[in-house]
Amino acid sequence: MSVLRWLNGYSGQTTEELIALEGAFRTDSIVAAFAQAIAQKAARLGDAHLSTPERVVLAVEAVEDRVNSGGFDSLLRYESALVPAIVPSLEAIGCHAVADLARSAIEAIDIDGPITANAIESAMDEENDARDDRLDALDRRYYEIAGDLADPLLEFIKSNRDQIKLIRPTGARSLLDRASRSLRRRPDRSK
Repeated sequence: MSVLRWLNGYSGQTTEELIALEGAFRTDSIVAAFAQAIAQKAARLGDAHLSTPERVVLAVEAVEDRVNSGGFDSLLRYESALVPAIVPSLEAIGCHAVADLARSAIEAIDIDGPITANAIESAMDEENDARDDRLDALDRRYYEIAGDLADPLLEFIKSNRDQIKLIRPTGARSLLDRASRSLRRRPDRSK
């Protein structure tokens, strides 16, 4: 069995080009490249220009990154703007058990009223040992059941590829564009 390589970030590929890298690069690195590209798109054009599937990619990647590195506490503290989208996003990729854990984590911070970034930030700024204990227990459960979210997320991306529109950074050319140009310049030696 060969070890797949890590894709070193987004470098201007289209949605189809990134999907085509499946099998040559690690799945988690491919979905991380999608998240990077979508975050760049949001920074350049604004969040209002993101499709629902693009928002799902960002929310699921935030769960994967934050919960694996610092638990639900980290997710709630540092990705508060994405928190309202997390449960429906996990459900959209078919990870219902993880969605239930995320729902429990959101409930653990005891917000009265709408779940907004400001409400989450205020709740997380308060010292609350009981909340922290509940979040720690949810972290342990997450590590037991979540597994890798990259595989179902990539399947979701493939199923929604027509709604995931990546924009190339200024001056970027995809690997496939460069390869295509290189092949066109080679002389035909078969004659």
